[in-house]
Amino acid sequence: MSSCNNSIPQPLTFVLAGIPGLESSHGWFSVPFFLVFVITMIGNAAILCIIWVEKSLHEPVFLLLAMLSVVDLSLVSVTVPRMLGIFWMNAKDISFNACLAQMFFIPSFYVMESGILLAMAFDRFVAIWYPLRYTTILANNILVKMALAVLTRAVAVLTPAPILAKRLESFQTHIISYSYCAYMAVVQIACGDISNHIVYGLMVIVTSVGFDLLFIILSYGLILHAVFRIPSREAGGKALSTCGSHLCVIALFYSPVVFSVLAQILGYHMAPYIQIIIDNLYFLVPPMANPLIYGARTKQMRERVLRILRCHRN
Repeated sequence: MSSCNNSIPQPLTFVLAGIPGLESSHGWFSVPFFLVFVITMIGNAAILCIIWVEKSLHEPVFLLLAMLSVVDLSLVSVTVPRMLGIFWMNAKDISFNACLAQMFFIPSFYVMESGILLAMAFDRFVAIWYPLRYTTILANNILVKMALAVLTRAVAVLTPAPILAKRLESFQTHIISYSYCAYMAVVQIACGDISNHIVYGLMVIVTSVGFDLLFIILSYGLILHAVFRIPSREAGGKALSTCGSHLCVIALFYSPVVFSVLAQILGYHMAPYIQIIIDNLYFLVPPMANPLIYGARTKQMRERVLRILRCHRN
């Protein structure tokens, strides 16, 4: 129950605090944020161009990677420019409607990315368990249906967020102690009973990230079971190596979430600025690292990049 004696009506604008407690360091924070933004845009755009141009990469695993790059580009485009505006120009004001838009689109792209990682785990499962039927099972029409399912789930799960937030009538303050309009950050400064909002927030985590992580673990359990049944150790190692890039991306994507959840379960209370920095890592590091990991660890991508570099030198 959030109650307050000196409440204010629903404001026309909120003020984003950025990283509370570290306002004097906003200029320094802007440097890595800007570099992450540039690297993410260049890396994911390069991935998309290479997959588009190279016909040999028009395979399910690379088409899923292209979907991941599109979502990554969208995610950083709706988060980083606003953060840089806060850090560079002290542009902290955000209209209520723009705040509602942020609390829908930012987590929606995050949930979409989680869904695509699940689809990529299924891709690796099919490639190892049913190699001869791989292109048949993951035909283009199936990939389209998977993409639509990922999109539909994100929209269905996150649409209630701005609707519920719009119904909040009074607030303790108009200052949001965050660098973007996070749903729970807005709910926590609201007055009145917010228990339904907390339940909804937990449901979003469970039905999206929790569901995906569970089935990703299940997929890799079955993959390991199949690999250990392969008589040749060399063939088994080669089969498992095809999952290396995806496992790196999964670890990077879910680690901050798992860390935050475990910290709350164990009762470890982090300083607010540490929690906000970790939350920002959800949306910044994976989109930057994904093209670097796949570019470095995927043979076809690496060969294509090296070929382009040789052409430029000549």
